Formats: sequence, structure tokens, C-alpha cells
Amino acid sequence: MAGGISLHAVDVASGRPALGMTAEVVALGGAGSERVIARGMLGPSGALDHPVVGGDGVALGPHEARFHVGDWLRAADPSVGRVFMEVAVFRFEVSQLQEHIHLPLKFTRWGFALFRGS
Repeated sequence: MAGGISLHAVDVASGRPALGMTAEVVALGGAGSERVIARGMLGPSGALDHPVVGGDGVALGPHEARFHVGDWLRAADPSVGRVFMEVAVFRFEVSQLQEHIHLPLKFTRWGFALFRGS
């Protein structure tokens, strides 16, 4: 796949995709400005189905992926109550528009690993 940004999240403690988790891709500008280029809920496979995957709205420069882990954990199990982590944020740079950036998140209630996948 050429260009675009894809997001994917899996709760490794339960072994299931994060169906229904809210995720965003934000383009960061100067002086603290930001523009949300994608926002939605992750689907049954834990992936974000949005035109940003094909490159829509993606520009060169700094971006953030934001995964709303805390809300998802409370929705998945209301007895959880307070959680350690609310939003997992990954700041990255788009330096070549033709390269696809895949960002898989593996998380538990206590932490996460987020990296550039293939």
C-alpha cells in the first residue's frame, strides 16, 4: 500500500481487537496548532476504517496518533472504574507521502507498545 496512515489496536490481556475504541490522527502545525485529519471508532479487526488509510488529508510534517484507551477499557468492563492510562499518544513524522505508515497499538490496563509496523 502506498501512502496513508493506518491504526490498529489489540488488548493483549484479553487477546481481542479494540472494537469501538475511538482513535484519531492529528496533523501538528506551528505554535501548537493541530488539525484532526481522521477520527473514528475502530472496527471488528481493531483497525480504523477511514480515508486517511489511503492518504486522504496526510501532509508532510509532524503528526500524532491518539488512542482513547481509558474510555474503551471502562466501556468493555464497567467494574474497571479508574484506569492508569487515558489516552495513548504517539508522535511521529511523515517525511515521504508515498510511504504508508502503519501504527499498531498493543495495550493492557497498565501500559502499551506502539510502533511503526509494516
